[in-house]
Amino acid sequence: MSTPRNSQLARTVQEKTTPLSAAEVIAEAKVFFARRSGIYAAFPEQESSVHLTLRGQGGEEIVIGTALSMGGGTRVTASTYLFDQQVARFLDNLPSAQPDEPGIRVPLSFSTVLEKAAE
Repeated sequence: MSTPRNSQLARTVQEKTTPLSAAEVIAEAKVFFARRSGIYAAFPEQESSVHLTLRGQGGEEIVIGTALSMGGGTRVTASTYLFDQQVARFLDNLPSAQPDEPGIRVPLSFSTVLEKAAE
């Protein structure tokens, strides 16, 4: 049985491909999440050249990772449990790598995440 599209599990990990570099994506994330209203703001906790971990209200964690996309651009993967709407807005605000890609994010099922981790 497949996971319903609107389930929390399907929204936990979201991805998008953008023409921005990893450094630009991380810089955009810092600004975007710092500007949210009080309960939705999140601030950097850990950072490298390819990932950013933010901490928000009540200790909620947002993890954003980047990797070069095989089709060009940067693949951005974001994971959170409670801030899924804010993550979706962040990804939708990033420019799309393909001109015909309308900013759609691709929710992953948990089994897809496990398959990718096993590779």
